[in-house]
Amino acid sequence: MLRWTLTFLVIALIAAIFGFTGIAAGAASIAKIIFYIFLVFFVISLIAGAFRRSD
Repeated sequence: MLRWTLTFLVIALIAAIFGFTGIAAGAASIAKIIFYIFLVFFVISLIAGAFRRSD
């Protein structure tokens, strides 16, 4: 999932360099959403791992 975030971030940067602001904004928004989803899954896995080790 982090790979998708980096992919959309690179697409946004390349689109911004070439002046495609609409595409850059869209790709940056998608990258931001995927990154937040990744963070939520990461925190959930940390919490689940902590509970699993305490048993």
